[in-house]
Amino acid sequence: MSFVDPPRWTSAEFDQQAANALEAFRERRRRESVEEYPRLFDEYATRVERLMNETGNLSELSNDAIEILADSDLLETFRYVAAPPISEDDLKSLADASLAASRLREDPIMVKRILEVVQRSLDVRRFPWVAEQHSPSDADVLIAIMASASLMASQRVQTDRRSLAKAGQEALVKEFLSGIGMTEVETREIESHGDAPERGSFCGEASFGGRKADIILHLDDGRLMPIECKVSNSATNSVKRLNNDAAVKAGQWLEYFGKGQTVPSAVLAGVFKTKNLNEAQDAGLTLFWEHDLDPLRDFILETRQ
Repeated sequence: MSFVDPPRWTSAEFDQQAANALEAFRERRRRESVEEYPRLFDEYATRVERLMNETGNLSELSNDAIEILADSDLLETFRYVAAPPISEDDLKSLADASLAASRLREDPIMVKRILEVVQRSLDVRRFPWVAEQHSPSDADVLIAIMASASLMASQRVQTDRRSLAKAGQEALVKEFLSGIGMTEVETREIESHGDAPERGSFCGEASFGGRKADIILHLDDGRLMPIECKVSNSATNSVKRLNNDAAVKAGQWLEYFGKGQTVPSAVLAGVFKTKNLNEAQDAGLTLFWEHDLDPLRDFILETRQ
């Protein structure tokens, strides 16, 4: 049977697509600064002010401590009065405690341990009056609220940036595939063609020939098409994600399933160098771009003929 070849790109085409991806990356970051950070700052400023009001500006933490820790918003804010902020996992380990509200209400000794862990790490530069044991001025409190809100909002933007980029890209690709008539099915471990979804279908992240693939398609011509979703924020980072991960997987999948039976692919977003793109393509990885999925659509539709 004669198969339709997946697209291959010239260096000039990579140059243009990489430039387009970089501009899309810059636009996303601009939106974070203009839209996301201010919204989060205001939200966290309100939370910090609430914590101040309910703890006598952190001077009366032991009062109603259970109610503070049992409130998820206040608990997160409380973790950020430490320097540096204490993660949930670290707080559990350091205090030998559970952060579940039901457990906290049953164990005041555990609540005391949590308070002690945070109090020992309290940021005395943001909250100097606590260590100095005097009442803060309104200006002291306002500065502390603004500094804490900025810290929390910045951390949240960075966390969301890491966790949502890949998940968002996967969701986008899945929606795109459904839009061109492919059917999403339950994920499953795929060690042979017989394990794969039916032709014209795809599944989410699963083991594919012993390595995880983000999305796995079964093309209408019978070939399997694992797709890796890769988001990079720098050329250096792209080497790790593209060349040292996706391209290495491509070589292993081609060997495992056969060169004529699988089309290892990646959908890219962010910052990439043409040199690294060429190397990944030469290693057997077919490349597409999040900002321009038309070539992916064209290839899939061609396999139906």
